[in-house]
Amino acid sequence: MTTTPATPPATPAQHKKPRPSLTQIVVATSAGNALEWFDIAIYGFFAVFIGKHFFPAASETASLLLTFGAFGASYLVRPLGGMVLGAYADKRGRKAALMLSVSLMMLGTAIIALVPDYASIGMAAPLAVLAARLIQGFSAGGEFGASTAMLIEHAPHRRGFIASWQFATQGLATLLAASFGYGLAKAMPAADLAAWGWRLPFFFGLLIGPVGLYLRRFIEDAEDFTLAARTDSPVREVFVRQKQLVLTSIGLLTVSTAVNYLLQYVPTFAMRDLHLGAATGFAATMVGGVILTVVTPFAGHLSDRIGRRRQMTWVALLFALTAYPGFVWVSSQTSQAGAMPLFVLIAWLALLKSIYFGALPALMAEIFPAATRATGMAIGYNVGVTVFGGFTPAIVTWLLGATGDKSAPSYYLILTAMISLAALAWVSRVPVEARARRVAA
Repeated sequence: MTTTPATPPATPAQHKKPRPSLTQIVVATSAGNALEWFDIAIYGFFAVFIGKHFFPAASETASLLLTFGAFGASYLVRPLGGMVLGAYADKRGRKAALMLSVSLMMLGTAIIALVPDYASIGMAAPLAVLAARLIQGFSAGGEFGASTAMLIEHAPHRRGFIASWQFATQGLATLLAASFGYGLAKAMPAADLAAWGWRLPFFFGLLIGPVGLYLRRFIEDAEDFTLAARTDSPVREVFVRQKQLVLTSIGLLTVSTAVNYLLQYVPTFAMRDLHLGAATGFAATMVGGVILTVVTPFAGHLSDRIGRRRQMTWVALLFALTAYPGFVWVSSQTSQAGAMPLFVLIAWLALLKSIYFGALPALMAEIFPAATRATGMAIGYNVGVTVFGGFTPAIVTWLLGATGDKSAPSYYLILTAMISLAALAWVSRVPVEARARRVAA
């Protein structure tokens, strides 16, 4: 591959600039990720209300399909964002890409928070929401690769633990979004929540962006990146020489992203299919958010000790074996036992996801060499999230409607678990670090 010289060592004057601590780097890097997932969560949580305001249709199912269709459409531009912003991060630096991505995310959030509904401005309303989701999808496309690369390059000997915070903040964002939904559902009359209260979390999301921008001003790229050789065309390098690695990263991500977006669907599933109150669905998701936030860093630390592939393989097997019985049990017991079966199922899925999630970003990062790490991770991550994540709510809605079976979401989980198991089996054939060095040569 064509490379450019590594950045020369810093001068004594440059060394006078204080370096941020690892904790500061984790917080600053994760802030934009938190904003991304907060926006994703509240869109999914309030999909029923967004559908009525922006995508009115003859039936509630059709309205929801349109709403989740716009949700999924934003993922079609995520691979493009991954290529553009990932290459930008590999050529110009992780920090520059992270500053740009959070700025774009704020723009999309502001549009959804402020745009009038269909009754006020007609077709301009759904088009504006779609445009906002496309902007957010593009910006999110570059966020994961650049931020995960930044984290592991600052802590090369604790990759599992440090990279796990990338996903732990997703759990925190889910918890925060679910808490908003639960609080609003309890505090506001249902009519007010449906009319305008659902916008309040989007306004709150706008506050996270400036915090992320401020914190990211003080971080710098790690020496693992600044002293490494660069490639003139990271995207070309990934597609020409590293196609297998991209496909593997997609497979590794498959079950994790499917579960993540299924959890975002829980409030809708609770209301429409289990006939529980909105507050109950949000409360169940809060339980999942707590587990994801607390368990994921421990899972990352565990993966540094026992190996990431072994840990992820056992969890993927458990997903495949327990998904169907879990949903059958919830569907059959909810009318007699109330909301408790739903809480148990969500807690189980969140626990498995946390253990799988904690090891995943470090394993994905270890596949690619430094020169193409942000680009390769961004492309693999965003193609995987687009195909197996972004359309999960729409697929689950269709499965439930087509089969009339309340356990139908489990079919999709089992399929994605099998794909991830195949990817893990392929990775195990050759040591990951050896493969990364060989591909980079």
